[in-house]
Amino acid sequence: MNAPVSQIKKTSNAAYRTATPPGFLPEVRSPDFEFPEDLPRYWWDNDPAKTLLLAALSASFPPGERFFIDTVRHYQNQITDPELKKAIRAFIGQEAHHSKEHKMMNGFLEERGVNLSRLEREVQWFMNWMRKRFTPERQLAHTVAVEHFTALMAEEFLLKYDALDEMDPRIAPVWAWHAIEESEHKAVAFDVYKSVGGSEFIRVTEMMFVSVMFPLFSSIHLIQLMKADGQLGNLKSWAKGLNYMWGKPGVFRKLIPSYLKYYSPNFHPWDNDARDLVERAKKRWLPASLQG
Repeated sequence: MNAPVSQIKKTSNAAYRTATPPGFLPEVRSPDFEFPEDLPRYWWDNDPAKTLLLAALSASFPPGERFFIDTVRHYQNQITDPELKKAIRAFIGQEAHHSKEHKMMNGFLEERGVNLSRLEREVQWFMNWMRKRFTPERQLAHTVAVEHFTALMAEEFLLKYDALDEMDPRIAPVWAWHAIEESEHKAVAFDVYKSVGGSEFIRVTEMMFVSVMFPLFSSIHLIQLMKADGQLGNLKSWAKGLNYMWGKPGVFRKLIPSYLKYYSPNFHPWDNDARDLVERAKKRWLPASLQG
């Protein structure tokens, strides 16, 4: 039986040493994105499946980001490391802005007939279910696992490949900004979890749970949106999307080695130092006011 986190914390908090680069802190930016009325309906590569996949993910962000903030904030007062305290505040600030901007994007897409409110309610229900059923430790482990997923997708999918160049240039900066900040704060929840003596068993088993639920929710939501948009039978779009994700270039397939590293007891999110990639993306996609 695992000891309560509050007991473990007394012996493990001081012993943990993060692999986060010394002095590195996420930067809280305050964007104010606008969504043009003449934005194409399928703004990623003129493709329904690819566009609606990101729309489905956007629907999950407002309730998801609030859950992540709450799980980290629960342990905030137990953290003694001043640098990690600063990182937690930055993490909360970034996630709050993600929730706000994607709420605006979702409203814009909703007005154009993309029913994201239903998806958001389903994700909110799941977040509430976890709040009731999971211990605070497992809730934080859930955040740690999802943050690994989102960092992989940000760094290896949005920033490394040509996805952003394929998007309408007026919406690509939204996804670039989100991806940049996911990379910047990818280790904050992990460092909090390790600092308070979180169980390795819970960390690993929760990733197994997330590895089923994350693709399941994403797939169901994509099918719902494709059906509502009259594109469920668009085999060309389905084939193109599947090939992009799993065939050639196979961006999701290429995430598998980095994903599996999470199960190592020596894993740390900064084992993949993507700062050069992020800096290039900042200069390419963000206005000077948001580059830092």
